[in-house]
Amino acid sequence: MKEQERLQELRREIAEHDHRYYVLDDPLIADAEYDALMRELQEIEAAHPEWITPDSPSQRVAGAPSGELAEVRHAVPMLSLANAFDDDEVAAFNRRVHDSLTASALVAENDSVIYAAEVKLDGLAISLRYVDGVLQQAATRGDGQTGEDVTANVRTIRSVPLRLRTAVPGVLEVRGEVLLFRSDFEALNAAQADRGQKLFVNPRNAAAGSLRQLDSRITAQRPLRFFAYGWGQVDHFPPEVEHHSTMLGWLAEQGLPVEDSLTTVSGLEGMLEFHRNISERRHDLPYDIDGVVYKVNSLAAQRQLGFVSRAPRFALAHKFPAEEAHTELLDIEVQVGRTGAMTPVARLKPVFVGGVTVTNATLHNEDEVRRKDVRIGDTVVVRRAGDVIPEVVAPVLDKRPHNAREFVMPTSCPVCGSRIERIEGESVARCSGGLYCAAQRKQALTHAAGRRALDIDGLGEKLVDQLVERGRVRTLADIFTLTVNELAELERMGEKSATNLVQAIDRARRPGLGRFLFALGIRHVGEATARDLAAHFGSMEKLMNASQDDLMAVPDVGPAVAEAVVQFLQEPHNREVIQAMLEEHGVEPQPEAVRPQATALAGKTFVLTGTLPNFTRDEAAQRIVAAGGKVTGSVSKKTSYVVAGADPGSKLTRAETLGVPVLDEQGLRQLLGEN
Repeated sequence: MKEQERLQELRREIAEHDHRYYVLDDPLIADAEYDALMRELQEIEAAHPEWITPDSPSQRVAGAPSGELAEVRHAVPMLSLANAFDDDEVAAFNRRVHDSLTASALVAENDSVIYAAEVKLDGLAISLRYVDGVLQQAATRGDGQTGEDVTANVRTIRSVPLRLRTAVPGVLEVRGEVLLFRSDFEALNAAQADRGQKLFVNPRNAAAGSLRQLDSRITAQRPLRFFAYGWGQVDHFPPEVEHHSTMLGWLAEQGLPVEDSLTTVSGLEGMLEFHRNISERRHDLPYDIDGVVYKVNSLAAQRQLGFVSRAPRFALAHKFPAEEAHTELLDIEVQVGRTGAMTPVARLKPVFVGGVTVTNATLHNEDEVRRKDVRIGDTVVVRRAGDVIPEVVAPVLDKRPHNAREFVMPTSCPVCGSRIERIEGESVARCSGGLYCAAQRKQALTHAAGRRALDIDGLGEKLVDQLVERGRVRTLADIFTLTVNELAELERMGEKSATNLVQAIDRARRPGLGRFLFALGIRHVGEATARDLAAHFGSMEKLMNASQDDLMAVPDVGPAVAEAVVQFLQEPHNREVIQAMLEEHGVEPQPEAVRPQATALAGKTFVLTGTLPNFTRDEAAQRIVAAGGKVTGSVSKKTSYVVAGADPGSKLTRAETLGVPVLDEQGLRQLLGEN
């Protein structure tokens, strides 16, 4: 046999053995035989380097570290799913789908909708782009529009084929999940411990960190797996495929792994039965899942149903209920918040619950500790659901030790030593130190630099910590005096990062007045109230001279808010900081723009949820307010519209339950008269 023919045969043979080992878990040969085949392939390619191609099994070997992960713009946005947390929400989804498809004559009135059902893998979403059957690019989901190029790292994942089994012409973009099996995660952490290195918190974080390494040689040492669950751009769709489930079957025929729980179910009863079955055996699976996913199986029906912004109307993630676990409460400490609020925090013996290892949990306030009768030394029930902050539910009284200690709120701040006060009628105790307290100062500065306030990109929590601890920044005004040279000397900062930060600070010198007010961190003044104050007074000078009665003339500003604003703006230290920014450091809050159609949305109340394609939520809110509308944070029967983007969360579900009209970005633009 000619050498080049042998080369092609070896590539096919090794690819087949990789598929059987890493995808089917059904190896045909021993490791020594596999190694011999790989050595033979490498010897031929070493003798003829011009024959090496990117899809050769030898090219899974990782290369040198890269400087950074490049951005990748997704040709088709990577969609998120609406979530359901109980059976009623699933029933509402099924009813909407059935009614819509019945109206379109795609489902008969008495027939059930057929869904493809599968587990919801708890890993990192990824896009694989094949061109003429060869893997060309891999990218993370990112924000759904733009991700990070992780091609070099994904090429080291053995379950990802470098070449498809058939010559699929043009582009085939496969969507799926990269994850770690639990056994592999435990082995990885054991190896980390042996080397004295930091342990990973959970399999998902380990997978995400492994995939985003700048050095693919590190990724190659991590036993990552891949499962396909969907697709993006497809130049040549298989003509015989008419259903979601058969498309995934076709992807499996190309050598791509598909999780084997995939099945089809009929109507609501089938959906809920699938969820119950998976829930009962979730801990027997070799990997973590956080729910199940239902997708209308007919592709024609999917196209008919369409999308809300970038979220499909034909799919739903049915999350598992909160998980609970028992652990020991080692101590109760207090954290000092931005406004001085003292929050008791439970320090726990590490426990794995709800997909993560939990070591801390909130106890909210002193009254809550008393109500739950939680004591130091107790065995407690800890609950966590999805991304919700873990909480201590209750003590296990049968296991209470004789020496369990009651929590006593300290009388002085653990950070600055100032007196702790609790105003009559309030449940929260507060440090009286104000910005003298380093903890309040740090959080106040981090809040002010945030995206929804002054939006100073690069000024995060760790950098604020350094600046405060070194005594360089004591007030918000000090931020505007920072220089490139002094920033470049800080930890994890170089000249380029310092220059970028100073440029971001310069951009923040002309914020909208509403953003500026929100950045000040006045108690009771959230984004909506800050915008209302900015629209009413028009300038910082007028607001600083306003009386409590003047403030109460602003819609939705009551006595508590008015009193808090007056107290803040009349406090000498606060006035000094504001005046320093305005008079010495070139900060010029801009009046909120008023459009000609300022009454177009008068009397209409909006709630924003999810990520819009072309607006940030702040920009959308500004347009709504400028047109006379109001933006609030919660959905009620009085809400006029919910504007939903990707990852809409429970607000969308509540809107649909209450019958509140839902708009995507295009619908909002139409109301604003921008089309």
